[in-house]
Amino acid sequence: MPSHSIRRVCRQIDWLRIRLLYRKAFPASERKPFGMIRRMHRAGRTDVWVLEEEGRFAGFATTINGDGLILLDYLAVSEATRGHGVGSAALTALADAYPGCGLFVEIESPYAPGDDQPVRRRRRAFYERCGFVPSRTMADVFGVAMELLCRGCSVDFARYHAFYCTHYSTWAGGHIKPLPYPDE
Repeated sequence: MPSHSIRRVCRQIDWLRIRLLYRKAFPASERKPFGMIRRMHRAGRTDVWVLEEEGRFAGFATTINGDGLILLDYLAVSEATRGHGVGSAALTALADAYPGCGLFVEIESPYAPGDDQPVRRRRRAFYERCGFVPSRTMADVFGVAMELLCRGCSVDFARYHAFYCTHYSTWAGGHIKPLPYPDE
């Protein structure tokens, strides 16, 4: 079984690898400007993690850190290492890196119709296998329907919105609207 680890970003080459994977792994509608991630990291509001398999770059994760609550903002595993347990190992390591804190993640709604619906459903199943549970909270986030999944915490829309306004920006919080949770 391959060895997986995470570490905080520390070298310029890390940033270059992360930026390339970021642009490849996430659609433009879900990407914030990369410079914003770097600024939030310098300000101590975001942690950026390098995922490694056998000591080689395998992906990255970014978190936005609140009081006892951590938003997994982005998680991406390189195509070459997908299916090797890198993402699962990273989620366990992140939970360990933030003892006493709950983790939550926004995923594109698996309920919305579209050609990529099977991919969105597999993503949800992946997080559920890793201990995340549906919060039964849906939100329109900058025009994208997102579902919140939680691990070690509970997040309703009010708490989610307050988190964004406090730990991200009030401007961003103004672009988040509640959506009804669909019947499964």
